[in-house]
Parts: sequence; C-alpha cells; structure tokens
Amino acid sequence: MNDLGFNASRRNMLKGSAGLAAVPFVSTFALMAARNAQAADCTRLATMAASPFGPVAPVADLTTGMPLLQLPAGFSYRTIGWQDDLMSDGVTCPARFDGMAVVQHRRDGRSTELVLVRNHEVGNFARKTGAAPTYDSALNAAGLHAGGGTTTLVLRDGEVVDVRASLAGTMTNCAGGATPWGTWMSCEENTEDRTAVGGKKHGYVFEVDPDPARTTAQPLVQMGRFKHEAVAIDPTNNICYQTEDASPVSALYRFVPDNGGGYTGAYADGGRLYAARIKRIERSAAATLVDANATAFASPCVGDEYLLEWVELANPDAAPTTANVVGTVRNVSGPFAQAWNAGCARMLRGEGIWYHGGRIYIVDTAAGGDGALWELNPASGRIKCIYVSNNQLAGNNLDNITISPRGGIICCEDGGNSPDQFGNGSRLFGIDNQGSPFILAKNNLNFSAEQYAAAGKTLTAGNGNQLGSEFCGACFDPLGRTLFVNIQTPGITFAITGPWATGNL
Repeated sequence: MNDLGFNASRRNMLKGSAGLAAVPFVSTFALMAARNAQAADCTRLATMAASPFGPVAPVADLTTGMPLLQLPAGFSYRTIGWQDDLMSDGVTCPARFDGMAVVQHRRDGRSTELVLVRNHEVGNFARKTGAAPTYDSALNAAGLHAGGGTTTLVLRDGEVVDVRASLAGTMTNCAGGATPWGTWMSCEENTEDRTAVGGKKHGYVFEVDPDPARTTAQPLVQMGRFKHEAVAIDPTNNICYQTEDASPVSALYRFVPDNGGGYTGAYADGGRLYAARIKRIERSAAATLVDANATAFASPCVGDEYLLEWVELANPDAAPTTANVVGTVRNVSGPFAQAWNAGCARMLRGEGIWYHGGRIYIVDTAAGGDGALWELNPASGRIKCIYVSNNQLAGNNLDNITISPRGGIICCEDGGNSPDQFGNGSRLFGIDNQGSPFILAKNNLNFSAEQYAAAGKTLTAGNGNQLGSEFCGACFDPLGRTLFVNIQTPGITFAITGPWATGNL
C-alpha cells in the first residue's frame, strides 16, 4: 500500500468509466479565464469588489417591520416563514432552516402558485412532526425520534397559503437539490446507525414530492451512504452529481440511474455510483496525478483545470470505516474509502452544487483557505477553478449556491460574523462576470427576545445576537423575480425582490 492507501486488489473490483470526449472547455467567466491563462502566480482573492447594485444598509421586513437584513437601495423583502410558527398541519415549524428550492411553478386560474421545499438540519431528536411521511420512527428514551426532515410551502401570488411537514424521521438534512421533473432531493449529512435501538441506518438521499402525500420516505440507497451535502442533476440525461461534507475526506460523486425516465420515483429503481478521479492535468502546480488527486482540490488556484474520469464504486451502501489518508488514519464513509483506494480525487468539504446552462458549479467550502468554486463541464469531463478566497473579506466559507435564470451566481456564507465596512454579519454575495465577489446582503439579526415578541414571534430558541448565523437555501423563482433564502438560526425564510437587471443576477 502506497502513501495514497491504494489497494490493488480493491482497485480490480472497481471499474473506470468509458473514455470522456476531450472537447474544448468554455468557462462562463470568459474575461477571468483570459486574465488567468497568462498568470504565472497563484491567484486567490482577498477582498470583495464594489457591488453593481450599490452598498447595503438595514432594510425593514415588510412583514414584521424589523430590520433583519442589510440590502442595496431599491431592494425589499418579506419574511414568509419562521421557526416555531404554527403550520397548516397543526404543529410548529421545526428549526435550523437549510437547503431549499422552488420545485413547482404553476398557474391556478389567474393566480400563480409556487411550491418550495425546505430542509431542516436537525441532527439529533425531536418531537414527531405531524403526519409527515416518516423514515425512522424509532423513539429514544425521551420519546423523541430522528428530528431532521423537510417542510413544504405553497405560495399563491406571493402569499403563503399552506405550509406543512413533508418528510420526517431523517437526520441532519443539510442541502439537496431540485430535480428537472419537479421534486426535491433531501440529503442527510449524518451516517448514524440506529439499528441497535430498533431504528435505521442514516446517510441517504430522499425524494420529496410537491404533494407530501406522494412522498414515500424511502432512502435512495444506491446513491450512496455518506455525509451528503447537495445534489445537481444534468437534465440532458438525468445523471445526478453529489457532494460530500466530511472534512477533510470528501469525494465528488455521480449517480447514473438505471431508470433515466425523469419522473418521481425513477431513482428508486437503482443505479450505479461513481467517484471522480483526475485523469489529466491541464493547468496546475501539481506535479503528478497522484499529487493532484490527493491534494490539488484542497489547495487550488484560480484557473486550475483538470480532465476527470469516473470510477464505479462496488458498494454504495458500505458502512463508515477508517483509511490512511495522506499519512493520517481518519474516519471516512464507505464510498469514500472505495474511492480513495482507487486513487480518486479528495476534496476538503463539498458543499453547494448547482446545474445551469450545461455546466455544474461545485463548492468546496474550505479549499484554498476560505472556499473555492469549480465549474464542471459534464459533457467533456473538464473541471476548472473559477473562484478561490484566501481571506474572509473575499468570502468567508461559501456554502450553498444558486444560479439565477439570467446566469448570475449567488453564494451563501457559512463562516461567522464576516466583519467588513458594513459591520458584522454573515453575507449573501454574488460573483461578477470578472470572477470577483460582491456583497448582495448581510445578516442583521441582533435583537432581544422582547423585540421578537413585539413583532409577533415567540421563538423558543435562537434569540439574541445571531449575526454569524449562515445564509442557506438560496433559490430564485423560475422567472427570476424573487430570490428566496433562509437564515439558519433562528430559522427564517425571506423573499427578496429588487432591480436584478441592474447587475448580473
């Protein structure tokens, strides 16, 4: 076994994918690519650029009157959901809002309806959430079960007309992704095994239908058992790309379904799980493929580029184990152990992932110091680093991402207070066409329990200074008019509108 922990007999059990066509890579950041093609040094960013929308300042919520966010002039917002609010199904809304997407956009007479599905990153135990479809119903000594899951919101002409729990009995539902056929894939970032107490294994993806009654709470086992973060599906073939958030031993995966029909329940027919391996170095300081796969994704420079291949993993449902990773024995997921033994690429912490316009955008929240963003062309297999922060002023651990219908990138921060010229507060930031980040919004949550109560909110948790609480779940409506986003603690969902056309979002 060499320093990569490579095991020849294990590798013989794994199959490389068919050859990938080496077609020219085209970045959405053409100006940035041209600039960095000639750069001899390692480009990492240290500051934010000026925002095309102008500076931010506190703006009052149109629902409660509280200045919960800082936004540019001309932007406004409404809060459309809070933790501990009473929902339509008679139970209070769970805490720890996280990944989210608009999964359905439909006309109802003269009205327009949107359906959003929202994750709740509750890791341990909680009360049963109404009549939601439930995966693991085993109770602990206190009579509580696995507390993660999802809630579904229905908006008619911008007003919430229904909100209810839509998945329960899961754990640490962090992010996920919308499907091209109009459902939500909710991902567990937790691999706990509760079978010894009458429960179930965790670490899976679950499909959530816009109609909670159609959700099966069935784990999609062949998509792998690991600390899932998010998924993005290529609509041209319904292949799903997945990130793993298990610092510093994360892989990049893709799931090829046996049933590529593109409808609710198709993934439950099974499929094959693959992990990414660098096949060729196009531009990088890495000297060898062994070095590149072991460390290059962890310490990237803007403009680094590789050709990937995909290695099939024999057992997607393998249990967590240990592996010698770059000289250190670490706890790893079963799929990562197989990928590592096959010489696949190691990321630090895979986070947000999003498909847009034939490209897949992939976040490593810890790479390069404070986070990196990669652009993958799934058709050619080429992946290129388009943004790296090595200073929290340029982005403090970007996490969830979204792409607007106009092609603009928005990143959610997960790095704490992020002090800058506008004071403390985590940020929602965009990336301009030159590859530079700019501030779009700042968290302004610094209120007492009494102030929340005066606004009609009786929160049982999350009061006080929450300036460091992360933005998450950013997503636009299909027409690009409203940006929906969460702050995790206290859990609040925002609907932001403004002059998007004045910038690149």
